[in-house]
Order: sequence, then C-alpha cells, then structure tokens
Amino acid sequence: MKISRRNNTIPIIAMLLLLSFTLVGCGGGKSPQNKAGKDTVRLVYVEWACATASAHVVADVLENKMGYKVELTPVSAPLLYEALASGDADAMTTAWLPITHENYLKKMQGKIENLGPNCEGAKLALTVPAYVTIDSVEELNAKKENFGGQIIGIDPGASYMKLTEKVINEYGLDYELVEGTDATMTAALKSAIDKNEWIVVTGWIPHWKFARWDLKILDEPKNIYGDSEYIATIVRPGLKTDMPEVYEFLQNFKWSIDDLQNAMLLSLEYGSDSKKAAHKWTEENPELVNRWLPEKYKK
Repeated sequence: MKISRRNNTIPIIAMLLLLSFTLVGCGGGKSPQNKAGKDTVRLVYVEWACATASAHVVADVLENKMGYKVELTPVSAPLLYEALASGDADAMTTAWLPITHENYLKKMQGKIENLGPNCEGAKLALTVPAYVTIDSVEELNAKKENFGGQIIGIDPGASYMKLTEKVINEYGLDYELVEGTDATMTAALKSAIDKNEWIVVTGWIPHWKFARWDLKILDEPKNIYGDSEYIATIVRPGLKTDMPEVYEFLQNFKWSIDDLQNAMLLSLEYGSDSKKAAHKWTEENPELVNRWLPEKYKK
C-alpha cells in the first residue's frame, strides 16, 4: 500500500495551539481552567464539513442566545483532545465514537469528560458515485484501472485514515491512499462526477455530499469501519464548575442526522461564511434551539 499526500498545509493557528500545549501544562493535578476568562467559551474543531457546521451552530447559540463570547479554533483531530486535556479549549462537538476516535479517547482517559452523544446514526464507509457498477470493497481490485488505483482520503492524522489503511491491508487492496482534506476529497469527487468517471473516496454520514450527489457506500463485510457510530460532545474537566450554564447547554445539545446535514447544506450555500450559515440555521430551528438552552434563557 502506498500513501501519497496532496498539497495540504496545517493552519497556522493549529501550529500555534500545538506550541501552547508544549509551553503550558495542566500543572499541579488541578482541573484545567479557562485561560480566556469566564465570559469566553473556546471551541475547537477539525475542518470537516460536519465538525465545522456543528461548532458554528454551538457558537451561534452561545453568542446570540446566551451572551457569551466564543473563540473558534480549527485544529487537527489529535489536537482536539490535547487541547481539552491541557485546558487550552473548553469543548468540542465532533468526537466519533465508539470506534473512530477510540484511541484518542483512551489516551486522554481521566483528562477529559465525555458528555455523550449529540447525534446518532453516523457511519464511515468507502463511497462511490451511484453509476459505479461495484457494490463491495471486495470488488475494488478487479476494477483498479477504472479507479486509477487510488482511494481519495482526508487528513493524514485522522483515525479514519488509519482505519482505511487497515481496510486496504485486510482486503489486500492494491490501492494508493491519497491524503488530503475534506475539501480536497469533495473537490475530487465533484470533478469525477462531472466527467462521469469512477472514483472511490473516504465517505461518511452525515455529510452534505450525500444530498448533493447520487452516491452509494460500499459493503465492507469484515466490518472494520464498524456499525453506525455516534458523534459526542467532549469537554475539559472543571467546565461544570467554571461555566455551569455552558456545561448544561452542551449536555442538552442533541440533534438528528437530518438537522446536521441541513446545517452543512446551509454552510455550502454560504460558501466560506460558516458563521452566517450557522445563524441562519438557528433562526430557522427555534424550537430545537430552545430545548438546548438552560431554563433562564428559554423563550
């Protein structure tokens, strides 16, 4: 198996955050504190479509319904957990469990708090356009030339990529796993579909691509990717004491796959303005948002 990397620079802010982990520790065994002040909530997320939409919806509610300031920082998947454990972030809303992020969670056991699912029914699967005439991972080698011998992947540090490497090895696939990002993966998918070409990508549900194009997921009999997963909210220890209203809101934050995919579609419509897209979504879903709010903020 060969792994190749497309042009993909790590955001400068992520590197700065990594540096802060090196310079600032938890110290003295105490619960990490919010270094930005009690009126500022620090959210971290990976620049996947689902994570971006989720983080910005949560930020919009915190800012416009509860009056908090919010700092949003995009990082790599491993840094999500390190940021929470070190106290450099307060929360994140896109932990894929029980399989995809299992190793991250085990590594940080006792250093972070899992608030449980906020969205259920998520799934990882190699994905192809519906016009592709295979239905299983086991058929990929027979059609290697049609696919150009490549599986188009995402971030090199993502657990999904490690699982995909395992899929390639377990099924003996003679394929190159191409590293990139969510954005480069979907761009490659669009380009192939526009030309009616064959392509296989690292897909997952929820994602706006399933609403945009007619796609199908490939059967994976060995179940390496597992059955359906849930997306969880993870917070730093001490958040319940430091910011009880924020903690309560994050405990209440639960939505469906359809809710999340609709938020992602709005993000797509608004281009790069995820903040406006999130605000539009919260304004269009007042009853659900109201259920998330602590009692004093309910309407």
